[in-house]
Amino acid sequence: MKKIDFKSLIVKETNDYLIVNKPPYFPTLDDRHEAQNMLALARLEFPDIQVCHRLDKETSGCLVFAKNPDAYRNIAMQFEDRKVEKVYHAVAEGIHDFDGIMVDRNLSASKNGIARIVPSGKAAQTIFKTVKSYFAHTHIACKPITGRLHQIRIHLAYLGAPICGDELYGGQPLYLSSIKRKFNLKKGTEERPIMQRVALHAFAISFTDLSGEKISAEAPYPKDFAVMVKQLEKTSK
Repeated sequence: MKKIDFKSLIVKETNDYLIVNKPPYFPTLDDRHEAQNMLALARLEFPDIQVCHRLDKETSGCLVFAKNPDAYRNIAMQFEDRKVEKVYHAVAEGIHDFDGIMVDRNLSASKNGIARIVPSGKAAQTIFKTVKSYFAHTHIACKPITGRLHQIRIHLAYLGAPICGDELYGGQPLYLSSIKRKFNLKKGTEERPIMQRVALHAFAISFTDLSGEKISAEAPYPKDFAVMVKQLEKTSK
């Protein structure tokens, strides 16, 4: 894995908080399978910093760090009270016209890290709104009210809109040959998916700082997500 310049990832900085655009494939915390993680990288620049929440290793986007204990407690209480607003963007299979539909289905996570809808599970709610529909895929804004494991992924699958590349919950990799007319693959090569991971990005986050002022940030799409959206735009014209 290539070395990352942590400071280049910062999308917003205040006296108390940092919001960074986490690259895909980087774990938030220590991972025995990876040499680097976001917290360790952050502490090379800010020794006392704490990470305030987690993103799955494959998921890119907004990740918040607190520079001091008071700031950490402040946002931790907002997470507890569900006052932190987050918006994720996903590319899902099928054409869907979601106009703010809420999925309210309890989730339970197994020891092997797979979530499933279970009536006796923990409360989980997500609001979905269509950003744009293409020929056979939909760009969706996802607003989780709670923060359960794989919540957005399994709630979209429940709606019949599994995320591209999310084979764990019924999604399939998206190949250029499936959406581009007159696609020609170079002889002797094997086609790879447009995106090598689950098509999910933590696009925006907002919360209040210690003084009560609102802090908001958006994270630009990483290259792979941007390429996928661009290809869908081109092939839908």
